[in-house]
Amino acid sequence: MNRKGTRSIAEPIAQLQRELEEYRRMQPRRAKLPESIWEGAAELARAHGVYAVAQALRLDYMGLKKRLGEAAGRRPNKSRPVFVELIAPSPAAGEECLIEFESTRGGKMSIHWPVRVAPDWTALLRAWRGTEQ
Repeated sequence: MNRKGTRSIAEPIAQLQRELEEYRRMQPRRAKLPESIWEGAAELARAHGVYAVAQALRLDYMGLKKRLGEAAGRRPNKSRPVFVELIAPSPAAGEECLIEFESTRGGKMSIHWPVRVAPDWTALLRAWRGTEQ
C-alpha cells in the first residue's frame, strides 16, 4: 500500500511548500534556492524534523541537515560566559577586592569583598543570573 499521500503536512510546512513551488515555476530548472527559503526550511526542521521537511519540500536532506548544524553553530551559547577576567588584588590593597560581573545585555554588578574571606563564586554568579532573567 502506498502511504505517500496519507500523511498530513503541518500548515507552516505546507505554506513554505507553496512558496517553494511558486519559486520553482518562475525560475529555470536547477536554479539555486534563495537563502530565505533555506532559512525557513531550517527553522521548520528544528520544529518538525529534518526528514519531514526535506521530504515535503523536496530538498536535499544532507544539505538541509548541514544548514541546520551551521545555524546552531552560529548561535551564541548563553549558558557560558564569553569572557571572564579575574584580577587579583595588589598586596598593597590588602583589605578588600572588587568583583565585577557584566552580562551581554549590559547589566553590571560590582561587589567589594574582604580578602580574608573566600567568596562563593558560583553562588554569586547564580544569584546574579537569577536577577537577569
